[in-house]
Amino acid sequence: MKNRLVIFVAFVCCLCTMPGIVRAQLSVHQFDQLMKKIDDVLWYEKVGDIAHVDKVILCGPPRWKESNPTSMSAGNELKFRAYIFIPKSVDENKKYPLIVFPHSGVHADMDTYYAHIIRELIAQEYIVVAADYRGSTGYGAGTYNNIDYGGLENEDVYISRNYMVDNFDIVDGNRVGIMGWSHGGMITLMNLFNYPGQYKCGFAGVPVSDVIMRMGYASDSYRKIFSAKNHIGQTAKDNIAEYKRRSPVWHAEKLKDPLLIYTNTSDDDVNVVEVESMIRALKAEGKKFEYKIFERAPGAHSFDRLDTYESSKIRLDIYKFMGRYLKPNKPFGSVKELRKAAYKF
Repeated sequence: MKNRLVIFVAFVCCLCTMPGIVRAQLSVHQFDQLMKKIDDVLWYEKVGDIAHVDKVILCGPPRWKESNPTSMSAGNELKFRAYIFIPKSVDENKKYPLIVFPHSGVHADMDTYYAHIIRELIAQEYIVVAADYRGSTGYGAGTYNNIDYGGLENEDVYISRNYMVDNFDIVDGNRVGIMGWSHGGMITLMNLFNYPGQYKCGFAGVPVSDVIMRMGYASDSYRKIFSAKNHIGQTAKDNIAEYKRRSPVWHAEKLKDPLLIYTNTSDDDVNVVEVESMIRALKAEGKKFEYKIFERAPGAHSFDRLDTYESSKIRLDIYKFMGRYLKPNKPFGSVKELRKAAYKF
């Protein structure tokens, strides 16, 4: 641990003392890679007292669309990283439930923003896997430009699930849940819809639900992420079918497993109307699921991921839902227990 902290301090000092002209010459991706390395060290500091932390390299499907079909790498599987968090309290002779945890953000990554939530899951003796799927930041332009929003990123996350079940005897393949917020909530929905029976339950917080609808209220800069040549390459107007294929709301009929959805009327990122559309679609298909629409809960898009007492209360209800199906060894009995696990006091 001390060695890692020394490395972390060295990184920060290097960045802070770097001449401004040199910093300016760093590309966005080089800067992201540096920040990623720093944040990776922070994981050990923030959860290393209660969890074994590892990072592995896995393979997902080939690119959905090859930019150069005749290149040497055309058709090759794409490599991606995944974080693994295993409670230090596990008994090697027993099995434990697994949480698959897709991160949020169109171009983002699994970072220590989620450290307190990971601590809460570890305290209940969940094993956690979190993939930095294609399109994630911190790995250079190649991974960034392989974005496949609503597409093969879902398979990357599913592959991380299977990796844990197939390679760790302590993982109970019959007790696997998936949970995520925003883009991670979208991936949660798509995994439940595309791989029925592979998850015991799922939680989708403020999930992106209809990419077509999203294009209607999004900014031009956001829309351009999708119409860029390295991604879909067309606008929603030019190719409705492709945007529909990537939207959970158009796959509602596939739901077979327990699902909980939370949204907030004051959400300033994923407008509540998107999630309401998802809820209506599931109801129209006669699906059994649970949901709650919060009225202007403090925190807007992040209302149930904050470090406030109110957010902790909301997360306790989420964990109770997941616990019904995953049966963790040490479920929380109160908000006080949850907050002690997350913040140590």
